[in-house]
Amino acid sequence: MDAQAFTEALGREGYDEVFTKTALVTQVLGTHSHPFAVKALVTEGQLTLGIGGALTVYRPGDVFTLPLECEHTEEVGPAGVTYVVGRKNAKG
Repeated sequence: MDAQAFTEALGREGYDEVFTKTALVTQVLGTHSHPFAVKALVTEGQLTLGIGGALTVYRPGDVFTLPLECEHTEEVGPAGVTYVVGRKNAKG
C-alpha cells in the first residue's frame, strides 16, 4: 500500500491525527506508552519496536499498530526512519 492510500484508510478507520514522522539518526526510547492508539506505515529506513520483551523490526512497506497505553520501546535504525502515522485519541 502506498502512503496516500494508507493515509486515506487511516481516516476511514477513525484515526483523528495523521502525519509523517522522520527520525534521522539512531535513537533509542526506553519503555513508554502513549495516550492514543497508533497505526503506521514505514516508508523509509527501519524501526524496531519492543513489546512484552519481543522485538520486531519494521522496514519499508511494513505496518505496525500499538493499542492505547501499550508499553513499548523504540529503536530507530542507523539510516533513520520515516513513517506515515495515525493517532486515534481516546474519546473522553
